[in-house]
Formats: sequence, C-alpha cells, structure tokens
Amino acid sequence: MIAALIRASIANRVIVIALALMMAVTGIWAIRSTPVDAIPDLSDGQVIVRTSYAGQAPQVVEDQITYPITTAMLAVPGASDVRGFSFFGDSYVYVVFEDGTDLYWARTRVLEYLGQITANLPEGVAPQLGPDATGVGWIYQYALIDRTGGHDLAELRTLQDWFLKYELQTVDGVSEVATIGGMVKQYQVVVDPDKLRAYDIPLAKVRDAIQGANRETGGSVIEMGEAEFMVRSTGYVDELADIAKAPLIVNDRGAALTLGDVADIRLGPEMRRGVGEFEGEGDAVGGVVILRWGGNALNTIKAVEARIETLRGSLPEGVEIITTYNRAGVIERAIENLQHKLTEEFVVVVLVCAAFLLHLRSSLVILLSLPLGIFAAFIIMKLQGVNANIMSLGGIAIAIGAMVDAAIVMIEAMHRRLETEKLTNKNRWRIVTECCEEVGPALFFSLAIIAVSFLPVFVLESQEGRLFKPLAFTKTYAMAAAAILSITLVPVLMGYFVRGRIIPERKNALNRLVIWIYRPFLDAAVAWPWATALLAGMLVASMWWPLQRIGTEFMPELNEGDFLYMPSLYPGVSIGKAREVLQQTDRLIATVPEVLTVHGKLGRADTATDPAPLTMIETTIQLKPEADWREGMTMDKIRAELDRVVQIPGVTNVWIQPIKNRIDMLATGIKTPVGVKISGADLGVIEKIGIEVERLTSQIDGTTSAYAERPVGGRFIEINPDREAAARYMMSVRDIQDVVQTAIGGMQVSESVEGLERFPINLRYPQDWRDSPERLRDLPVVTPSGAHVPLGALAQISVVDGPGMIRSENARRTGFVFIDIAGRDLGGYVEEARAAVSAGVTLPPGYSITWSGQYEYIERMQERLKLVAPATLLIITLMLFMAFNRVIEVGIILAALPVALAGGVWFLWYLSFDISVAVLVGFIALAGVAVETAIVMLLYLNLAWEKRRKVAAAEARQMTPLDVEEVVFEGALLRVRPKVMTVATIFAGLIPIMYGTGTGSEIMQRIAAPMIGGMATATLLTLFVIPSIFVIWKRLSLKRVNRSLLQPDDVPPATQPAE
Repeated sequence: MIAALIRASIANRVIVIALALMMAVTGIWAIRSTPVDAIPDLSDGQVIVRTSYAGQAPQVVEDQITYPITTAMLAVPGASDVRGFSFFGDSYVYVVFEDGTDLYWARTRVLEYLGQITANLPEGVAPQLGPDATGVGWIYQYALIDRTGGHDLAELRTLQDWFLKYELQTVDGVSEVATIGGMVKQYQVVVDPDKLRAYDIPLAKVRDAIQGANRETGGSVIEMGEAEFMVRSTGYVDELADIAKAPLIVNDRGAALTLGDVADIRLGPEMRRGVGEFEGEGDAVGGVVILRWGGNALNTIKAVEARIETLRGSLPEGVEIITTYNRAGVIERAIENLQHKLTEEFVVVVLVCAAFLLHLRSSLVILLSLPLGIFAAFIIMKLQGVNANIMSLGGIAIAIGAMVDAAIVMIEAMHRRLETEKLTNKNRWRIVTECCEEVGPALFFSLAIIAVSFLPVFVLESQEGRLFKPLAFTKTYAMAAAAILSITLVPVLMGYFVRGRIIPERKNALNRLVIWIYRPFLDAAVAWPWATALLAGMLVASMWWPLQRIGTEFMPELNEGDFLYMPSLYPGVSIGKAREVLQQTDRLIATVPEVLTVHGKLGRADTATDPAPLTMIETTIQLKPEADWREGMTMDKIRAELDRVVQIPGVTNVWIQPIKNRIDMLATGIKTPVGVKISGADLGVIEKIGIEVERLTSQIDGTTSAYAERPVGGRFIEINPDREAAARYMMSVRDIQDVVQTAIGGMQVSESVEGLERFPINLRYPQDWRDSPERLRDLPVVTPSGAHVPLGALAQISVVDGPGMIRSENARRTGFVFIDIAGRDLGGYVEEARAAVSAGVTLPPGYSITWSGQYEYIERMQERLKLVAPATLLIITLMLFMAFNRVIEVGIILAALPVALAGGVWFLWYLSFDISVAVLVGFIALAGVAVETAIVMLLYLNLAWEKRRKVAAAEARQMTPLDVEEVVFEGALLRVRPKVMTVATIFAGLIPIMYGTGTGSEIMQRIAAPMIGGMATATLLTLFVIPSIFVIWKRLSLKRVNRSLLQPDDVPPATQPAE
C-alpha cells in the first residue's frame, strides 16, 4: 500500500506540488492568526457565585447564604468540587467542573440550580454569577497615581469606577476590569440619638425619609400645539443640602422637622475590605484586567495598552496610569525563545544534511519539506483551537530532528544508487521510485510509531493533561504530517532536486572519519556478540542506582520574570494595621535594585475571581529586564535577597510566581507547593489540628515556612437579644437586629445618581456612640410604643472569639496549612511529612486530613501512568509487527527501549533533575525516537541479508557464519551514513532546547533531558548491540536458512519490510 502511494505521488507530481503550495499558504495564515499565550490555560472550568450581604459576620453569611448555595451546587451535573468562602459581608461559592465541560453550559446549569434556592435566601440578597473568566485571567494590572496631590483617593476611585473601568471593558477579550483599593465616596447621614429620642422618631422613619427624598419618576406624555411632551419629575439627590431638607414630621404650628435638624450629613469614605498600595508611598487606586475564558491573552493585552494610550489624554491633569503587571512580557519572551530555538534547529538540521551529503540541492528537499510538516501542525492547531504557547511550540521543537529522518534516509539511498547508475531524464523517476520503495515503507512506519507513541499523553487529565496535551497534539500532528510527506512530497522533490554532481560517500572526509571510528568498535561487537549483549543488559540493570537517588516533583517552576509576595497575617488584625504592614513591606521590596514596580493589594479586589481575606497580602513585583540586573543575579538570588530584606515580626514570607500561584489556588485552593486540608464540623478543633500540623512540619528538613490558618481568630462583639425583655416593649428579635444593622453597622438606604456616576447614602449613629461594648449598652432605642430604652435593656452584649473567615469544600468546613519548601524534592518531602503528621496527630472522629497542592497532582499522574505505560508499549509493538511481520525483529527493536531508558535515567541523575510530568513526557517521546533509529539499522541489515541470500541462492551454495559477518558489515558499516545522519539530526534538534535559556526553558529542558540521555545509549545500541544480536540470531538460524536455499519452492520468500 505504501509503495503504491509513493508511485501514485510520483505519477501525479504536479498535483502533489499544487497541494503542497496550498498547504504552505494555509499554514502561513494559521501561524499569523493562532492565539498566543505563555502556557496553556491550566485552570479548571469554574463558575463563581458571589453574594453580598453587607455588614454581616462570617458565621451569619455561612449559615444563611454560603451553606444553602453550596449544598444546592453539589447536585449540579458535572461539578467535581464546590468550594465555599464566607467573609465579612460576602459569600463566594466556586463550582469547579470536570474536564471538557463547556463553561457557558456550566453557567446555565448553575443559574438553573441557583433559581431553586433564591427564595430561601434572606430578603434583599441577590446571588450573582462572577465573570466568564478564571483567576488565571489576571493578565494586566495598573495603578492610578496623582503625584501632584491634586486628586484624593475618592476622586481617583470615581475616575476608575465610572470611566476607566467601562472604557477598558469594551476591549475585545476583556471579561471584567476589577478595581483595587481607593475610597468610594459616600453620603453619610449620622443621626443624633438624643434628638431622635426627643422627637420620638424611630430609625425606620429616618430611613424612609431618605428614600423618599431621592427618586425620580415620569408622568407619561401630554400634547401641546400638535407636539408631544414627555413628563418627567426630577428629585435625585446631588448635594448634601438635598438630603438635609428631607422632612421627618410637621409640628402643630406647621413647621417641618427635617433630616438636617436631627443628623449630621457629610461626605466620607465607604467601608472597604480591600486596600491598594504603590511603591510603599501609601494608598493607591488600581485596576486588574481579567481575560475572558478562552481569549487571546497577547492580543487582548495589546488592545488594552492601545486603549490606555488613547485614554491618557482624557485623564485629569496630574493623573497617570502606571503598569504594575503585564503578562505580555512573559508571553513574548517565551514565544520568542522558542522561535529562536526552532530557527536554530532548522538551520542545524539542514547543515548536518549538507555536511554528510555535500550536495546543496539535496538539502533543499529537507528545507522545503520540513516547514510543510510544521505548517500542517499549525493548521490543525488553528482548527482545533489550540493556542501557540511554550508547550504547543515545544512539541514542534522536539519533533524537528525526527521529522527529517525519512527524507534523509531516502535521499541517502538515492545518492548511493547514483554512485553506480548514471542519472538521465529517462531513468530519473524510475530510480526515485525504486529508492523510495526500498526504504519508504519501513520509514513511514517508524515516523508513524513516533506519532502514535504520544497518544498516551492524551489520557492525562486535569492540570497535567491541560499542560501537555498541546505538546502531544502538535508533536503528533507534526510527525504524522512528516510521515505522510515522506511518501508523497519527498519522492517528488527528490526527483526535481537530487541531480547534478553527486560526490561519492568514500570521497567525503566526514563519512570516511565516521567509518574509521566505527569500524574497530563494530569489529569487536561482531567478534564478541554475546559479551556486547551482556554489556547492554548490565547498562539496563545499572539504572537502578540513579533511580534510588532521583526525587519527584509535579512541574519545574516556570520563570515568569515577575514575583508575587503573599505573606499571611494572623486573623483579627484591623485594616489599619494590615495596611501599615503592606506599606512597610512594599517600601522594603522597592529597595532591591532589580525591582521595577511594587503594587500591593490587601484583602479583595472588587471581583468574584478574588476571594481573599483581609489578612491576605498580594504584592505584585515587576522586575526590570534581565539586562538591567546586577552581574550574577538570578531569579533565585533575587528571591533570597527579597526574603532577607523583608523581615517583619509575625509575618510569614511566601514568594511565588503570579501565573503559577493563580493556577494552584484555583485547582486546589492551596497557594504553596504543599498544603494540608483539615475537614470537620468544629472550626475550633480544626484550628487545634492545624496548629499541631504546623508545629510538626516546621521541624522537617526543607521546610522554609509552615502556616496554619486560624479560622477562629476573629474577634466579635456579640449582641444576644433577651426575648422576654424585648417582648415587654413589643420589640421582636428582628426589630432589635434592625437597630444593630442600621444604627451600629450603617445601612445603605439609597443611592445618589450624579450623571453617569452612582454613590451610596449611608445611615448610622455617630462613632462615639458605638465604639465600645459599654457605649453600645447605652445606645438609645425608640420602641414602637414610643418608649425610650437602652439597647442593654433588650440584649446581652459581650466580646467573644469567632471565625474571621469560614472555608468549606463540598459543604464540609475546612482549614488549611500552607507549607513552602526549598532544597528538597516534593515527593520525598511529603512522604516524610505524612509519616510525621500521622505519628504525631490524633484525629477525633469525623475529622480528616488531606495532603494537597502540587502533591495532589503527582499522585493522580502516577495512577494514570501505571495504565498508560503498558498501553504505549502495546501500541508500539503492534505497529512494529505491522512493519516487520516477524516477532523476533519486533523483539530486537523493543530491546532498544530499556537501553534508551537507562541513558535517560543516568542523564537525569547527572543533571540533578527530579522526575516530573515534563520528564515523563520526555521518556514517552524517547520511546518513539529510540524505536525509529533501531528500525533504520534493522532495515539496512535486512536489505543486506536479503541481497546476500539471493547471491547464495544464485551460486547454489550454503550460507556460512562469514556471510553473516559480511552482511553486518555491509548493512551496518557501509550504510552508517544514514544512521549517523538520523541520530545527528535528532541531537541537533534537542541540544538547542537542552542548553537554551529564557522563559519556558525550565520545562523544555526536562522534556529534552531524557531524550538526549536516552538517545546517547540508544545510538550505542543501534550501532553495536543490534548488529551483535543480528549476528547471534542469524548464526542460530543458518541451518534453517540453508535448508530453504536447497528447497526454494517449499518455503515462501523471505519477508521484506512490510508495505
């Protein structure tokens, strides 16, 4: 079938060339229009439900909102995890879906289930879906600064909320623009309790008066003079005096008592749960641009930057926008790095071919066919929606060396043929057809095996699947395209380009050098075949030693070129104190010379994608370009210096990379490489277990920090209504709580409309009436009957401890322990930590400990690969059998796998690399390439054997052991050029990746390392061990072969490589 396809391609060469040109044009279009990002979006499909319940304590939010929503969401089809967060005034429920779930389908299902429970939620509470984005979508961050002091924080916040935010949200690909920090302008109505008591005015009446003074309405239309006039009545509040004139009562003499008579009306800041800070200089307003799910990150960032440039002219004088985080940098560095690598590989591969063949036109065959294979991969990527990132481009990068192997062997076969037969216009296409038919089928299968060997990567799931599937897709597509082109386009190009003066192999100094080096070693291998095979076995056995010394990790850290500083403060800290710590740390960070900007965030940004407690600081540190760093500085050294500079008592430092952190927090909720989740019913018990785990893990070697959340660290003034006392005054529990909610907490009773801007109107008692439990006890309450009683007569008031934040997973309360490690492999550390914790912590009934973070992925990956590895082997075995039709040849080639594996393991140990998903993907890639080189050797040995067998049959003589040795020398030594070329091109493709630097090189090196180490030993196996095994095999089968020579009609002809 393959031979027929080669013949058909040569016969219809004009059509083949036309199709190739069409593919080239389509490929260029695909490359130009494929979305670009740094790494694949590893985030789970998730839908966020955010519910605001202003002024309410976390326990109230948990009981009345978060728990009902989480229990309802557990039943949503496809939901794999439901995480709840109850904060002061806010509830967040994250519904994480299984792989492959369409986000918009998931959003409709969440809305459907939300509709079933909305009626059970407190009055006035409206759950809302978060943006169609994930936490990984934080692609651009900026600060709004006025160094002249002409605009205060409230004015800058107004500018951000009502101008910049909406302008940037119109940019294609932007899901949401979230505000960080600043002050929201608020109309504050601070009533005097004594005056309310004097006039017998309940608080509810004041609230109604404010609402009645701030509204507009229409009165339909009237006709006048054949024209229609719409009727509108104005009445929105746009200054303080408007609120002050709101009437409360009219006395007997007809004089109105207004709000201004009983309250102080002023402008002030709204209560906030998030603070922004810039460079240690103080509060700053900022914004975060959040990418829409599935959007093109680079295009969106460029569009946002362009829009910001056009908006700069519209900003008030003195106000400037400063970029504090820009993912475009890491994306461009990663893609540029890989583009350089691809170009280097391309040039080196062509040079290798030119050096061995000394024929420029022959190199043109590779120069033209290789890009077409890459174009084919990009076309399918574009159609499939896979974006260009370090993984998808990396798949092409590690494939380039192997993609040209078939073309190399075919061209070399034709060169050798032309050494004995002169090329003319009449015989050119016949020679091309015969040369390609001779080696083409086996080569097609060898490239197809490399393509198919990557199929097991497709069964990886979750993060590791999302990370490596783009690489597997592009490697598979590129190799499949190379396999198809090798039997269609390459023969046609050979016919056009392999002509002119062909320099014989014996006249090429490089070829003579290779043969001169190879001959004595091959002599030894053939002379002592059993000893050679035994040495190979010893090499395989030797990898047991390095395997015992190699650790495990999930993924090497991607060098993003920026840092995120995420210390944790102890719960219960006031926003004022936390802000002070934020400013101190930012000022210290800014002293490090490599730091460009420091933008700190305390608490939450105004978005559902950020469920941060008030005790969480996130400082985005943008570093200068590497060229501006001090000599010898690296990311690790900068991290160490930052850690040395920022030392504040009670603050636990965590330095992490922005994208990596958001991915980890999204997937497991853990912001450090290792985390412990403690689940149970009582937060107090969870806290005790967490503190014990913190103590035990901090003693383990390699722990840089261990911090257990203190869920019960919040402080509360608890107002417990006395039902009997309240009943005497006709006061219900709700009436008392209305006083608590409005007078103490401050209630937003209305909203002013000022053009396109909206500002809240807040009602509350003065600060000095509510600043201590004693003052709260004396707080006057006007009862429905007109009696005046202190709040202390209606309720007991006490100070208690309670949860500052309540976290739940699948409706079970959960506490976290965050563990940061350095200088140790992840797998070994967790094994030791687990043993220490299980020995030192006794869990009460109903409580459980789960190890999470990156460790969670390692366990899942190992389980999957136990199934995947045998499947890979089975696929390769089946394809080899299709190619050779004989079990013994399949066995010889499969012997290449353990030898290649041994080389990969030793090289990993030498480089001190841990075994990670990237390394395992490298081993999967190695399996296909090692098999391919073995196939090329066996192909030539088989061709030489068949040729010698025909000669013996023609001479009517028996074959001898000398024939076997001569076959090996002809198939191995005299045809060493194509084998060395294929191995050289594979190395040429991998070495630039292995020794490259720049963004993404950390992951690509782990993929290339086992391939380089394995190819080194696989090459030794191909050149020496396979000829030795071939000698042993053919010597043992000489009697049977000689019998078949004497009785040629009784046996079928010797099998050649399958077509």
